[in-house]
Amino acid sequence: MATLQQKTSRGHKYWYIVESRRVNGKPRPVVLAYLGKPEDLLRRLTGLADEVRLKSYSHGAVAALLRVAQTLNVAALINKHVPAKPGGEKPLRHGLTVGVTLLLGAMGRVCTPTSKRAWWEWAKTTSCEYLLRVALSKVDSQHFWDLMDALPVEAIEKIERELLDNVRQHYGLAADTLLYDTTNFFTFIATTNARCTIARRAKNKQKRHDLRQVGLALVVTREDQIPLFHETYQGNLSDGNVFKGIIGRVKQRLVALGLDVEKHTLVFDRGNNSKANLDLVAQADLHYVGALTPYQHAKLIQSAQNNYVSVPVGNATLDVFRAKRMIWGAERTILVFVSDRLKAGQGRGIQTTLEKAEAKLAHLQQTINAPSQREQTRQEIEARITRIVHHQFVKDLITWSLTEAEPGPWKLTFAVKEAARTELEKTLGLRILMTDRHDWPTADIIQAFYNQAQVEGAFKDVKNPYHLAVRPQFHWTDQKIAVHFFLCVLGYLMTTLLRREAKRRAGFNGSMDTLLDLLNSIRLATSISVTDKRGKPKVAYQLEELDEPQRKLAQALDILETHLKRPEIGEISVYTSNHL
Repeated sequence: MATLQQKTSRGHKYWYIVESRRVNGKPRPVVLAYLGKPEDLLRRLTGLADEVRLKSYSHGAVAALLRVAQTLNVAALINKHVPAKPGGEKPLRHGLTVGVTLLLGAMGRVCTPTSKRAWWEWAKTTSCEYLLRVALSKVDSQHFWDLMDALPVEAIEKIERELLDNVRQHYGLAADTLLYDTTNFFTFIATTNARCTIARRAKNKQKRHDLRQVGLALVVTREDQIPLFHETYQGNLSDGNVFKGIIGRVKQRLVALGLDVEKHTLVFDRGNNSKANLDLVAQADLHYVGALTPYQHAKLIQSAQNNYVSVPVGNATLDVFRAKRMIWGAERTILVFVSDRLKAGQGRGIQTTLEKAEAKLAHLQQTINAPSQREQTRQEIEARITRIVHHQFVKDLITWSLTEAEPGPWKLTFAVKEAARTELEKTLGLRILMTDRHDWPTADIIQAFYNQAQVEGAFKDVKNPYHLAVRPQFHWTDQKIAVHFFLCVLGYLMTTLLRREAKRRAGFNGSMDTLLDLLNSIRLATSISVTDKRGKPKVAYQLEELDEPQRKLAQALDILETHLKRPEIGEISVYTSNHL
């Protein structure tokens, strides 16, 4: 039978539940449970529980990104290329190195894009501090500014190549078709800021032509869209000039990564075309699939008429004309076909533009003789009409005339040329592809070009305001802008690897946005129990209950027990100057 017994130690009484048992034939007291001091026992008997505080943090995305950073040795690779200060030490602020700081910045861009000043507001809602064993409340905009300033722009390309070496070693690179494209990002850098030369005014793809912009060129793999090359460039450069400046460096990157150039094909759109650029591609011994502008090759389109052959491409069947032609001094395999999707889109665009032009002309027709307009000359009115119908297609589809009339001085008439519209519709959706892969099947050439949409998808991801976004960026010097774009591409690289692993191990087929939303929803709960004001708090960490998609993803990315066995992240694991 169990009994209560007390024991006095150093003047304090302690209570136990004890039971008498025979040990080696002799009765011995065996302690079944320790009850503690009398006041502890009283608390239990009166039902007074310990004070417990609960809090939870967003955990999944941070834990998964740190896993990738550990595998790629991100912080150490960056620090390797950071010059030492005059005393021989690497730059350090609040115990953090340049490499760690850029990694933290990249993680913030992936999860919730903010300004550098607001980075801590995001970080304190995550398990970042707990996993890294370091206080991060002092990581503010000045912290980022100082350590970003320590990274030379010329080191970025070397760091990127070494990171990709590690990607090849630990994840593999299924690189056969490489997809190239460019985009731009508007900024709010003042026009009078003469210290910034990379941000320039030009045609902005987000229609902010009134603002200075910075360009970004990307080369990504067809499978998994892993970025193999990026370049931050001056915002007013044309696509063709950017392509000319980096095509040789793309070849160097492939060679440096140990990839067989002969087995790789670069896909780019027609904005990069010129005889000089294709000569550079040939000099680099790169294979390619590109596009030509139909309006510049009318004879080729005439040759294709009545000579199409049906070719299955994916789930569709296209009528395709295939031939070899001398284009810009070299023999190229040419494909001419009609893309139904492109045709439908162009048709809608022309209809919308035509309706807008007709509405503006109708308004001008009604107001041309208003009292406020009577002082206009014929030249001024004709200039207004020309601006209305200036669009590439509309100017050939609308006929108009301006004559003198009574009672008002002017009469405007206009009409749509239906015959011209019918002829134009015959040319909609036309695609002309060119390649030096003369031995490739027609379907493979077309499919390779269709893969171009994947690099456009990458740009869509980095313009997503909720995850991965390059903007907002509040830097206004060339060096800071280049480093900012690098850490954004670094974040995108790590996320593509996460999606690759989720796809292969968990069958995940969602978008990058869905993946990050799901990871952010995996939360780490913290319970802090306090027995009295002088007692030491007891802290316990546990993942909140996971549903099946969350559990499957967490298991695939190996983060189910990250909170129990915090990973050693190389230079991140211990934040002292000795280790950093």
